Amino acid sequence: MCGIAGEIDYTRDLRTQAEVIEVMQAALRRRGPDQEGLYRSPHALLAHTRLCVVDREGGRQPMGGEGAQGLCRLVYNGELYNTEELRRELTDRGWTFQGRSDTEVVLKSYLEWGEACPERFNGIFAFAVWEEGGETLFLARDRMGVKPLFFSLLPDGGLVFASELKALVRHPAVPPELDREGAAELLLLGPGRTPGCGVFRNVRELLPGQCGTFSRRGLHLRRYWSLRAEPHTEDEAQTVAHVRFLVEDAIRRQLVSDVPVGTFLSGGLDSSIISAVASRALGERDEELRTFSVDYRDNGRYFTAGHFQPSQDGPYIQTMVDFLGCRHTAAVLDPAQVAGALDEAAQARDLPGLADIDASLLLFCRRVRRDVTVALSGECADEIFGGYPWFRDPPAAGEFPWARSTAWRTSFLSPEWAEGLDAEEFVRARCRSSLAQADCLPEDGPARRRARQLMHLNMNWFMQTLLDRKDRMSMWSALEVRVPFCDWRIAQYLYNVPPELRDLGGQEKGLLRAAAAPWLPREVLERKKSPYPKTVHPLYLELVSGQLRKVLADNTSPLLDLVRREALEALLVRRDAQPWYGQLMTTPQTIAYFLQLDHWLRAYQVRLV
Repeated sequence: MCGIAGEIDYTRDLRTQAEVIEVMQAALRRRGPDQEGLYRSPHALLAHTRLCVVDREGGRQPMGGEGAQGLCRLVYNGELYNTEELRRELTDRGWTFQGRSDTEVVLKSYLEWGEACPERFNGIFAFAVWEEGGETLFLARDRMGVKPLFFSLLPDGGLVFASELKALVRHPAVPPELDREGAAELLLLGPGRTPGCGVFRNVRELLPGQCGTFSRRGLHLRRYWSLRAEPHTEDEAQTVAHVRFLVEDAIRRQLVSDVPVGTFLSGGLDSSIISAVASRALGERDEELRTFSVDYRDNGRYFTAGHFQPSQDGPYIQTMVDFLGCRHTAAVLDPAQVAGALDEAAQARDLPGLADIDASLLLFCRRVRRDVTVALSGECADEIFGGYPWFRDPPAAGEFPWARSTAWRTSFLSPEWAEGLDAEEFVRARCRSSLAQADCLPEDGPARRRARQLMHLNMNWFMQTLLDRKDRMSMWSALEVRVPFCDWRIAQYLYNVPPELRDLGGQEKGLLRAAAAPWLPREVLERKKSPYPKTVHPLYLELVSGQLRKVLADNTSPLLDLVRREALEALLVRRDAQPWYGQLMTTPQTIAYFLQLDHWLRAYQVRLV
């Protein structure tokens, strides 16, 4: 993957101020340490940092080409999984290619099909194309929102964009400011975000499946894709076979690389499916699969089974390693390591995030990067196939099912920031709006409508939080992580599968289990869902509690301008597992979230406005 950034300004000659884009480029260097490039013109600056995965020499950027639009320049972050099909179609239309990179295919697709080109892509991407003659910028983001793209409209009528917030706020016209709405995002929704919200004032994010143009007439955006309700016409056997084809095809497509590829393996259903298909595909070309897992020191000693985490990963990982005969590496993290990486994880994400869930993934990705450059991971299967308990739990009244804690969250806001804020309505309005956007058929009954709404809600909220985490924590170490279950074809198909087929046999993700039956040992195939592991060692709670006490003792802490001291003190003595964000964050992670918030306010020199 890569990092991209740019600025468009029609009021001045940007070539005399190129040092700003160089600073933004430097902020993205961790995303792309192998190559970098700049494009300068009177009204456009483009920057690129590249992690080389395919065709090192043929994929240099910014890349230029000429078509009906005239001369164009592309900066692109992503990976296309239908590159060869597009290349053949473009060749048939008279285009020639200098190399093997998907970057060249993206550029020539734009030159051939213009703004309609993203509709032809199967992949994960965010890109910008500058048309030199018309002085118009085109922006696009992949359907599922795997790759990020933030932007800000400038006071003088210009536009600045970047892959990450850390680059965007390096621009002098985009100061890191937090207003009342941004504070509400952090305290009432965080680590989730309203779709399109960049938290910082006047910062937005291009939505998944959105594209648009920026010109002298302003910014015009449109959705080129969203989930579409259609009748499901296949019977049970056909549905199982269709899912098996889509899943296997998505995994095989995402193994394309000129550099070493591995998989994350937790012993759960999703990662085991990916590892099994990848092992067979690599074996066909006489390559050995590398698999990687993460655990924590003494977790077995302190683990207690629960509703969300019914079992530990270790025995199931070993079952899969023995079954596949793969080359496995287990990373075992210490609680002190995880607590010590909280600040770094906040800087990688550019926001307070999933606390130690982020920090441990950052450390894990760093270890994986020593052996491979590309890894496949099982994110998104639960949102698409209905794996979470809340797909079957009673509906949450006006709250997101993973964050039924609005009243508790509100208690942390300082009186100044809580004044005039109807917290319950802030959350309810966003939940209602998202549910209302779910496309349904007139004949859908209440259960069918609810199933579509839940999938839409999960994909646009909870899944985006996890995709943010996976992109930022992995790219911090220049590790490209691909997510095969996030193939838009799988999502579109499952959106129309009735809930009784999705939960085949009365089991969560029963349809996926039936599709994967030829690939997995029975004990793994039938394992109940268990989430990404977190440390349950009491030392971790002790460490983060000690750090928060230091923050409370520092009267200059910016956190205390935003959060009530009394609420933080009460949090430190709380012993029940009040959830902050689903199964991923309870009391220890909530403490760590506030530590990340304090560090973020300091490190980014955030001004409260």
